[in-house]
Amino acid sequence: MKVRNILSIALLAAGCLTASAQTAGDQMVDAFNPHWYVQGQVGGQYTLGERSFQDLVSPNVQVAGGYLFTPVWGLRLSANTWQSKGGSKFHDGNRFGWKYNYIAPSLEATCNLTNLLGWKPRLCNVGLFAGLGLNVAWNNDEAVDARSMVLSAYPGVDPSRCMNNYWDGTKCFMVGRMGAFLDFRVCKRLDVGLEVNCNVLSDAYNSKPADNADWYFNALVGVKYHIGKTTKKVRRDDPCAGKYVEKIVEKPVEKIVEKVVYKDAPATAAKRETLRRDIFFVIRGSEVSKAEMPKVEEVAAYLNKYPEAKVSITGYADKKTGNPTINVGYARKRAQIVADLLVKKFGIAKDRINVDSKGDTVQPYEQNDLNRVSICIAE
Repeated sequence: MKVRNILSIALLAAGCLTASAQTAGDQMVDAFNPHWYVQGQVGGQYTLGERSFQDLVSPNVQVAGGYLFTPVWGLRLSANTWQSKGGSKFHDGNRFGWKYNYIAPSLEATCNLTNLLGWKPRLCNVGLFAGLGLNVAWNNDEAVDARSMVLSAYPGVDPSRCMNNYWDGTKCFMVGRMGAFLDFRVCKRLDVGLEVNCNVLSDAYNSKPADNADWYFNALVGVKYHIGKTTKKVRRDDPCAGKYVEKIVEKPVEKIVEKVVYKDAPATAAKRETLRRDIFFVIRGSEVSKAEMPKVEEVAAYLNKYPEAKVSITGYADKKTGNPTINVGYARKRAQIVADLLVKKFGIAKDRINVDSKGDTVQPYEQNDLNRVSICIAE
């Protein structure tokens, strides 16, 4: 009889180990995949000047291509072009206006603010960008003609002070750019988006001296097409997934062994073992994900099974994100949120829970991303 029971236990244990390993290894989830994109936009431009708003608005187009290195950071090369306008107002109320053409290639760093909270496919993404470029302007004949008309209409005007920043031919200016974008996901590869950007150049851009920088502002709508694979399949415990599952395969075996009773063995008291569960968090996160919630439930089940047991919850943060002061707060929040769940959701008494924070002063794991964790030890 003993031999048969031993063989049964061995077979059940082997099957459970295999099933558990497959479950942990085969749970594949979507993770962000670095990729290229192209973008086309149309809209309008407003150039600061001394004419009415509608007289300084002109059409604008932009094409761009970029690469997303991470869910948060990317790099974009854009080319903005069409038309800018200028104007001048005199003491008697007369106004002169002119327009000219330009193209402005610019290299910009992009930051997806939404994904700072953790990546997942979203309907809407908000972000910022900033960069430097070159504005190549031409066809400024109207400004040259306007200067001639001013000198003719106002004989007393000093020619050296009349639009003395005017230029002819082709002129190049350095341009600084910053702005914001709002993208709405249409499908996996296609976004429809809004963008506003402001551009600053030298005082010579609009031909009129003002002893300060010249500015123009663009408002654009368009589409963005993502090239290649935007997501990839990874194991659920891969840090790229932003979720983790604990690699514990012994627990199911223990449950099976507990059910086996030897008829010829004396009854013994159940031995209480220490329970440890590591609950992982996403970057800058302090909320327990659905994937990690079963671990909290296991801790609560243990405490309910053993009323005299207590649990110590210690929060940690990784060293490569934030700074020591901020990380102490993140680590404590990660520990406290687990404690609050045990109290409010599972009815565990507060005096059975000890909460501590190590910040980033202690790194329980060699892999940096795994140190965003709360370690629960119940005994």
